[in-house]
Amino acid sequence: MSNTKTSNHNRRAIVTGGTRGIGRAIVKELASRSCCGVLFSDVAFVYNSCDECAEELMSEIDYPGTKIFGFKADATSLEQAQATVNEAIEKLGGVDILINNAGITRDNLLLRMTEKDFDDVINANLKSVFNYTKAVIKPMINQKYGRIVNIASVVALIGNPGQSNYVASKAGVIGFTKAMARELASRGITVNAVAPGFIQTDMTQKLTDDQKQKLVQNIPMGRMGTPQDVAKVVAFLCSKDADYITGQVISVDGGMAM
Repeated sequence: MSNTKTSNHNRRAIVTGGTRGIGRAIVKELASRSCCGVLFSDVAFVYNSCDECAEELMSEIDYPGTKIFGFKADATSLEQAQATVNEAIEKLGGVDILINNAGITRDNLLLRMTEKDFDDVINANLKSVFNYTKAVIKPMINQKYGRIVNIASVVALIGNPGQSNYVASKAGVIGFTKAMARELASRGITVNAVAPGFIQTDMTQKLTDDQKQKLVQNIPMGRMGTPQDVAKVVAFLCSKDADYITGQVISVDGGMAM
């Protein structure tokens, strides 16, 4: 599916997990603001299941000169990731930015957690980062330019009971980020991670009011974050202002992990 408009700029982004929550905000932020020294970024977003969500997102992005494409794919599959990136590059004319945001939760105490719950979260949250990074680095190396931002989590820094699978996956994302930053720095490619705290998304909407209140008590700023809080930091890391930043983990958490 696509919604194509004439474009003469050259910053092209791929965002995984792009139809909901933080991913949706990132897609809209990259498409609507001055990013990477140009007026807009063209964006290809990847989603897993909700066709209606993808159509709705594309209908909301109506900026003259901006291209927006949605691709339905399983982020845990390297084959599908490569095919998606190839098609996105064909549609956009290249790739300059990758935002690895795809992720799920399967929360439970370890005593009750199934092997499938653990494997599913590791595959969706960590292997997807490997898949899409592997798929984009060759074209980025060839053009000697790239910006990769991986979405981790504050719980990777502080831990969280009942989320051993999620915490392990996001801690892995941070380690992967630092390794890639060292591998790719000489090629003109920066790799950074953003670690959101408790953000108002579908995941946190499942919490009770009492649970939310207890969470907020542990946040120095006294409130949960918004997807836009995260998206603005991601856009900064993709901009020329962040050209000398790589291998970093930036917490967007209201002070939780300090």
